[in-house]
Amino acid sequence: MSRDFGREKRLLTPSQFKAVFDSPDGKLPGRNVLLLVRENQLPHPRIGLVIGKKSVKLSVERNRIKRQLRETFRLHQMELTGWDIVVIARKGLAELDNPELAKQFAKLWRRLARTPAPDTKQVQSNAADA
Repeated sequence: MSRDFGREKRLLTPSQFKAVFDSPDGKLPGRNVLLLVRENQLPHPRIGLVIGKKSVKLSVERNRIKRQLRETFRLHQMELTGWDIVVIARKGLAELDNPELAKQFAKLWRRLARTPAPDTKQVQSNAADA
């Protein structure tokens, strides 16, 4: 799998976002951010960003945050295979500088990579029952 960030690695349609919002398999809270995750049955992860004007006022800041997010996702995507991820920004995210943003998201990606996929949990619980 390559480390590129093409269309196939993004959530593009409202229905793709809605699927994650309606039935997330997990929630990962971070400092000024929330990650909703859902298994996607694909050989690669996909990401969607929700960074609204209410949480980050200036468009320059919203764009900077999105660039940092996409770059950290691109670097960590090998560990995140099989997840659809929606990143929701909260107030205060714009106050973080680029190195701090990169550090925070790298930490969130590592936490998500340690989270077993839902089908893995099912297999583990079935093995324990046997």
